Amino acid sequence: MKVSIITDVLNAKDTIEQAIQSVLNQTYSNIEYIIVDGRSTDGTVNIINTYRDRLAAFISEPDNNHFEAMNKGLRLATGEVIGFLHADDVFASNQIIEKVAAAFAHRRVDCLWGDLVYVSNKNPEKVIRFWRSCNYRPGLFKRGWMPPHPTFFVRKNVYEQYGCFNTDLPISADYELMLRFLHKHRISSCYLPEVLVRMRLGGLSNKSFKNIMQKSMEDYRAWGVNGLAGGIYTIMMKNISKIPQFFVKANA
Repeated sequence: MKVSIITDVLNAKDTIEQAIQSVLNQTYSNIEYIIVDGRSTDGTVNIINTYRDRLAAFISEPDNNHFEAMNKGLRLATGEVIGFLHADDVFASNQIIEKVAAAFAHRRVDCLWGDLVYVSNKNPEKVIRFWRSCNYRPGLFKRGWMPPHPTFFVRKNVYEQYGCFNTDLPISADYELMLRFLHKHRISSCYLPEVLVRMRLGGLSNKSFKNIMQKSMEDYRAWGVNGLAGGIYTIMMKNISKIPQFFVKANA
């Protein structure tokens, strides 16, 4: 089973090499690695170029937002299963893709996800938040639940059937996509109860109060564009559900 990993990047010279090595050092051999750069100007491209012979594809051109870049990667991907590793993130170990591929092979599901830890920008070994997920069951999205998108792996044919990221939602396109796949279309899924990705703090959606408010508004719109009734309560619970993540310890 070929697994495609897509990294979208823009001006991340301090972290991009760690992300690249995290993919290239995986024990699973059948990985197609694609990097989509938004025309970085800080030296990021120079770093990527040192690994060009180990990449399946690399493009560097302007894009409107990182979900547009991720869609470019999806169009290039030829793997049966597709996952993302953002330029600030790393896989929790070098065996993650091996475990993901085994789960897809044995459980024959359309998608899967695991747990996520948020780590300090200055000290990636310091865990700030632990996002422990669970298996999906109908109704969870209504209660504010969602899987950690950086750990979300999906079969390529699901994207072909149900579409890619909605770039009209520049902050919440990941939420909308998972809502569409799991809640609306009820694709089959499973949960791997271990940390799959270590993510540095500082994501777009949490950078400021303004961004948090914009994300909440986009989350609300995500239900509407799918013809679903979510409501203010659902979005409120989605934000409240993050609070326990600061108080749970992770073994990662």
